Amino acid sequence: MEKILSEDALLQFRRLTAEAQHIVICTHVNPDGDAIGSSLAMKKYLAREGKNVEVVVPTSFPDFLKWMPGASEVKVYAKHEEEMSAVIKEADLFLVADYNAPSRLMGMEAAVIANPAPKIMIDHHTDPADFCQVVVSRPDMCATAEVWCHLLDQTGELDAISHDEAVCIYTAMMCDTGAFTYASSRPAVYECIGKLLACGIDKDKIYRNVFWTASPARMKLMGYMLYVKMDVLTQMHASIMTLTNSERRLFGIKNGDTEGFVNMPLQIMGMRLSVFLAQDTEHPDVIKVSLRSVDDFPCNEMAARFFNGGGHKNASGGRLQCSMDEAVETVKKAIRAFESLLK
Repeated sequence: MEKILSEDALLQFRRLTAEAQHIVICTHVNPDGDAIGSSLAMKKYLAREGKNVEVVVPTSFPDFLKWMPGASEVKVYAKHEEEMSAVIKEADLFLVADYNAPSRLMGMEAAVIANPAPKIMIDHHTDPADFCQVVVSRPDMCATAEVWCHLLDQTGELDAISHDEAVCIYTAMMCDTGAFTYASSRPAVYECIGKLLACGIDKDKIYRNVFWTASPARMKLMGYMLYVKMDVLTQMHASIMTLTNSERRLFGIKNGDTEGFVNMPLQIMGMRLSVFLAQDTEHPDVIKVSLRSVDDFPCNEMAARFFNGGGHKNASGGRLQCSMDEAVETVKKAIRAFESLLK
């Protein structure tokens, strides 16, 4: 497997983790499967080393990830702000998991940045900001969990990981690749998977736990979204779906019930881009934008140019502060601007 740190950086990583006693692992707002899985795997590794470790996330994560080993111990900053602010203040090391800039922490940013303790970034997003002492950033890798897998191998610890660690790493990689249907053509991805399978994980059960746990509300909403809310722009090979808070209430959906909806229109023959707009549950004047594409269409460029966001080539996101109607018009403007690439 690939060595992803120079010898000097590896020594610094070893020194910082060896000297620290109170470690906080933090990840981005609205954490996804890679964010939670990689964070939990990091926690289990550091706990084996005898460290006091907390995983603190800015906001809640989807219910379909809560079966993961250790997920019940994840602390949500927005729900326990005073308690978690104290934990963050006492930390003597931070692991920055699955994000490239402190702004991705949103409400938690000030507390983390105020603590001068060293920070180690483990990530796979482009353009990492300069706020960490050690940066392990590999945008070519499919998930932060894959980066962590290679780092464990380089430190000689991969063969010693527990079954639960392997479950977390595999789940994270699976979630960030749509069950290995995109961003996963490199042989090294499957070299990692082979190592994880050797730990005795049941990959089929993991798949069912993530993708086959739909509530009745999710199934009903899915039909509604496809039949009523999906606007297919056939000539542009693009689609737009929207979801308002009133529709959330109508169907009684829970956190995570819309996971993967943005991918569904890409099953249409010839479709290159899918955009999903969802009204923020806590800030109704904010529209969350999710973009997915196939082949070489650059979602990240569109997200940065039109939606105050970014991400990966085939999976990106952003946010707009406007009404839903205005957000739809912005999406159509973006699609027209990228017409030559879509056609």
